[in-house]
This record gives sequence, structure tokens and C-alpha cells, in this order.
Amino acid sequence: MSIGNSPPEGRPSVGQAIQKARIDARLTVDEVSATTRVRVLIVHAIEQDDFSRCGGDVYARGHVRTLAKAVGLDPDELVAQYDAEHGGRPAPTPAAALFEAERIRPEPSRPNWTAAMVVAIVAVVGFVGFTLFSGGDDPARTPVAQDGPSPDPAGEPNPAKPAEPDPDPSVSESAIAAVPADKVTIKLVAEDGKSWFSAEAHNGRLLEEGVLRNGDSRTFTDDKRIDLVLGNAGAVTLFVNGKEVDKVGEVGQVQRVSYTKGDPEQG
Repeated sequence: MSIGNSPPEGRPSVGQAIQKARIDARLTVDEVSATTRVRVLIVHAIEQDDFSRCGGDVYARGHVRTLAKAVGLDPDELVAQYDAEHGGRPAPTPAAALFEAERIRPEPSRPNWTAAMVVAIVAVVGFVGFTLFSGGDDPARTPVAQDGPSPDPAGEPNPAKPAEPDPDPSVSESAIAAVPADKVTIKLVAEDGKSWFSAEAHNGRLLEEGVLRNGDSRTFTDDKRIDLVLGNAGAVTLFVNGKEVDKVGEVGQVQRVSYTKGDPEQG
């Protein structure tokens, strides 16, 4: 403990003055420590006139000045009292750093792993999205069967697959025999314009949907049932299990039909 000279009778010591002013200001030691960044143990020690924890007279004078300001005392007057009680102002030491109240050091910065992880995830998602979109059509959306010619990029029919002629409305006995009896088979032919269509299997799986242009055709099969939605029913000729359905609907009419194995009957 740094003792020094005793204060004149009737005048409180430096520590007592700081403690009394703090109490009068209704401040706790923790609040003073948070404001001044002087550690709680040092504040307690100074209020007991123990300056040994300050690390020397230079630092002790700095703490006294800082605490005096925090509790509303005159810092110059209190530092002068400290000098009088502890042997006067110390001689300056060359090349010594000026006093600054001991402050709580911030924790060293750490790598921001969260930001790095987010960047990595965004990069992976972007790569996967690019791969999916550049890889062509989704196989699940590929029609079960498609009749008709497939033009090459130049717009010419593919010589390896000659274009089919428009089907004859009268279906031959051989065509009927070629349809599997244990499945339902549906063929759509657009003959009087184009029509939007959707075809689903009995379990709700989408077989295909899109626009059937004039002259195009599509064929679908399922074990039990096929559900159709035709956006322009009058433009479509429909064959069910090898037999032509007399009339699906009118031009411009939206028609929903279902067919199963056996004779062509609307479900």
C-alpha cells in the first residue's frame, strides 16, 4: 500500500473523497468501472487509499484524475492532494508513454466463418442451378411417346425419321390389334387448329402438357387410366385403345375426359 503523508485533520483522504462523491452521486463501483474502464479491483483499492495496484505514481495520478471526473470532483484539486499526500509530483521520465486510463482490451478479431460459409453455399447453389438450366429439358417432362416429324435446326425434316402422314380417321383392324389389351392407349391428333392439352396417369403423374399444333400428334399409355384436359376440344381427333372417339367437344371448348381399358368411354 502506498501510504505517504496523512491528510490534514478534518479533510478526507483521496480515496475517501472519491468514495463519498461516488455514493453521493448514487453510482456503484461497477458503473464507475464501466464508465472509466478502470478495473473494479483498482477502483475498490483506490477508495481504500491503496494505490499499489496502479503500477506506480504516474498511473495512480491518472486513475485519480479519471475517477474524480466520473464522480463529479475537481480532478486537478484531487491530483494535487494526491501529490501532497504521496511525496509530490513525480519527475517526468524521458521516452515514457503518457498515461491513459487502463481500458478493457477488445477481444482479437476472429475469422468470420459464417460469412465465408454463406459465400460458399451461394457459389455451390449458383453452379448447380447453372448446370440444371443448361443441361436441357427435364426428363420427367418428356412425353411418353410423340408421333410426327422432328425438324432439324435448319427447319428440314429429319431424313432418318420420315414424317408421318395424317392418320386416316378409319382405323384398320391391324391397328386395333396392335394396341395392348392390358393397357389404356390414347392418341391425340390436331386436325382443325391447335389445342392446349394435359395428360396425367392414374396415379396423378403428369405425362405431358403443352400445345398441340395443327398436324401434331401425341400417344400416351397407362396401366389403368389416363386423364385428359383439352383446351380446344373441337380441334382434336381422339383415338382410345385404337378406336376413334366420335366427338370430344366443340371448337374453343375446354373438355376434361378420362379413359380406361376397354371400349372408348368417357370417364
